[in-house]
Amino acid sequence: MSFVRNAWYVAGWSKDFGTSLRAVEITGQNLVLFRETTGTLRALEDRCPHRLLPLSKGKRIGDTIQCGYHGMTFDGTGQCVRVPGQQNTPQSAYVETFPVEERHGVVWIWMGTPALADPDDIFDLPQFSQPGWHLHHGDALHIRSHYLNVAENLVDPAHVSFVHPTTLGNAASENVPVHVSTSGAVISAWRWIRDAPPIGFFQKFGGFDGNVDRWHYYDLHLPSTAVIDFGSIDTALACSEEDRNRGVRVFALHFVTPVNEHHTIDHWMHLRNTEPGEEAAAQMDGMFRQAFAEDKEILEAVHANEQRPQRRRPIRIAIDKAPTVYRKRIRDLIAAEATEDLGEAVAPSFIQHD
Repeated sequence: MSFVRNAWYVAGWSKDFGTSLRAVEITGQNLVLFRETTGTLRALEDRCPHRLLPLSKGKRIGDTIQCGYHGMTFDGTGQCVRVPGQQNTPQSAYVETFPVEERHGVVWIWMGTPALADPDDIFDLPQFSQPGWHLHHGDALHIRSHYLNVAENLVDPAHVSFVHPTTLGNAASENVPVHVSTSGAVISAWRWIRDAPPIGFFQKFGGFDGNVDRWHYYDLHLPSTAVIDFGSIDTALACSEEDRNRGVRVFALHFVTPVNEHHTIDHWMHLRNTEPGEEAAAQMDGMFRQAFAEDKEILEAVHANEQRPQRRRPIRIAIDKAPTVYRKRIRDLIAAEATEDLGEAVAPSFIQHD
């Protein structure tokens, strides 16, 4: 198993879920989601405990789901409320439920132990509620790749020069050093490209015709939420790293959801401090789609090769510092979930000397 369970993952945008039954898979677990008449969103195990038919193939009856095979009916708490042909409901006649929260038009589901679900742990960004920032939901990009490949790509500024030469990067950044910080909870990688031609994205949305100073800050929040803070400003303004709001600044947010071992969904959105209005948002979406399609092609090709027999191990190079730390932290989280901590022993029969 290569998934962190005790985490909030994005199931989709709030607008995608209505009163109809919708099947979703996250970390290999099949779920069925629906809104009750009150508007509350429910997430249930998508498996009837009788003959294991997915409940998503049943139908809504009020605020319950009726299994499409033999009519067993379950409410939003997962409890069986009707078994056709008998008066009693067996104690084992229930389906698991999963905590659900909605923030900023995003649906989050906790995939681990329900008692550990803390809504305060859901990703947030101050700019969500600050004036002057414009929020826009993008797409759900389906990628035939393991989610670790997708997530580590989002803490890797070095690939931008080669994968996105006409949209998010250009040759000016190829040999610019990447700074990495792995000391905190968030893994960060960043670099500034000073006094260089603007990339295609900011030629269009920044209106720059001379050289600019531009930046890329990649922050990876475990297990798989990435924030890419990138922007540009006229070189003559000598912008400091702490004063990026003076320039044209965009946050590209990637909520990377592991569907299963071979399928990932990247729900992406953006925040910008420039060009309000849906027309500008739609134009940005077009450029993002082009750039993210470039990532998709690379990541799917890498994953396909990973499934083939390997005669020797892949190598790591200097730019891999952040992805390497990321992989280790994920392994540690998975290992921690595989055991139960019973706390300090009382009157232990061993003596520890270190």
